[in-house]
Amino acid sequence: MRTLGVEEEFLLVTPEGRPQPVAAAVLRHASSADHPSSDEPGGDLEKEFKLEQIETSTPPRALLTELAAEIRAGRARTDEMARRAGARIAALAAAPQVVESTVLPDRRAFAIRAEFGQTARDQLTCGCHVHVSIDDDEEGVRILDHLRPWNAVLLALSGNSPSWQGSATGYASYRSQVWGRWPTAGPTAPFGDAAGYRAVIEDLLRTGAILDEGMVYFDARLSSRYPTVEVRVADVCLDADDAALQAALVRGLAEAAMGDPMPQPRTELLRAATWRAARSGLTGDLVSPLTGEPMPAAEVVGQLVEHVRPALAATGDLDWVERHVSTVLRRGNGAIQQLGWRAEGADDDEVVRRAVDRTLTS
Repeated sequence: MRTLGVEEEFLLVTPEGRPQPVAAAVLRHASSADHPSSDEPGGDLEKEFKLEQIETSTPPRALLTELAAEIRAGRARTDEMARRAGARIAALAAAPQVVESTVLPDRRAFAIRAEFGQTARDQLTCGCHVHVSIDDDEEGVRILDHLRPWNAVLLALSGNSPSWQGSATGYASYRSQVWGRWPTAGPTAPFGDAAGYRAVIEDLLRTGAILDEGMVYFDARLSSRYPTVEVRVADVCLDADDAALQAALVRGLAEAAMGDPMPQPRTELLRAATWRAARSGLTGDLVSPLTGEPMPAAEVVGQLVEHVRPALAATGDLDWVERHVSTVLRRGNGAIQQLGWRAEGADDDEVVRRAVDRTLTS
């Protein structure tokens, strides 16, 4: 059974709910804390591009129940380290307040800020990245190509950034709109094979439009550190089990890629489908990967579950996924929950405080 890992990026906020640039202090506390040593990857806190955010990751796990437990444990440990720095963590894909974020004080981050200007200044965004194990790059590229039409559905399920710089955006995932300003972000054309993938990376580096391979920000890519496909399309999920759902669906899609190939839509159509998913999330229509036409979001999510049903059954994840998909469609993604809090009278800071509680208790 393929192993899974999840990376989550969190906002660091004051107890009152305001973004706080304390990542360096959080990392110092984490490095000095007692932490069992392990040879497996994951489990550590890591820096991100801005000091108002922090990243954590799970070790690779084959069982979905164990992965969900690792996600919760990672959130709890990260919040504990944040508390030592006078902060909390919030699983929000964008801060709702007006905020001028602070670039990490290192040479690469400064180089990115200098080269990319406002795009870099705006990047206080938090995503959820799923890693699924592969045998080799050829298998990985086969999975990448199969994922193409389904990535937008994963985005819709995770949408968790309806506000930006003090304003309601009308988007379920405004993070994806801000993130999409990077020159390599978003959907890709089919790569075909590992050589085709490598050729694209080399051509991008040759353009000079990115500084290094670490700036390959495709919706899904081959990991440069692990033998995995890394699916990066999702907002960080407000609820821990929503992150586990992303992982289960990604593994199902990876297994489905070993069967008959799907038709490959043009990238222009995938960009439109991704925009649609970012705009309305689960509250309106999505573009069906099977027909290319708009359909109610719940029906398109149902198409995804049906597509990966044999794979989910084989891993023992089917019952859990079906139950949790029903929960998400009934309860809503993070964007729907945030808008519900707004309807109850919550202001920006209160939304963040409620998100802190939800991050750790969901």
